[in-house]
Amino acid sequence: MAVYPAVEFHPMSYYQRHIFFCTNPRDEGQPCCADHDAKAMRAYAKKRIKELGLDGPGKVRVNSAGCLGRCGEGPVAVVYPEGVWYTYVDQEDIDEIIDRHLVKGETIERLKI
Repeated sequence: MAVYPAVEFHPMSYYQRHIFFCTNPRDEGQPCCADHDAKAMRAYAKKRIKELGLDGPGKVRVNSAGCLGRCGEGPVAVVYPEGVWYTYVDQEDIDEIIDRHLVKGETIERLKI
């Protein structure tokens, strides 16, 4: 299991970590993250990051993204600067991404795609 050290904040970085949730709906029955309640999961992550006092410059930013092109792999989120891609099922998975990756810098192999 790869473990990444906490990322040091640099003025050019603005955020220590940035997580993008695909919330894009797709037409014509194509698989899409929106079908998996992605907007609600992103809203939950954003709320939890704020509750933990982890939001703002030098900390964590939670954003929606248009299609990230991996919708066939389930709902997806990607964390930068590491560039780690995750899928998730429920709020417990989001909590694990927040607690282990966004806070501690650990990659979660079971959710990684």
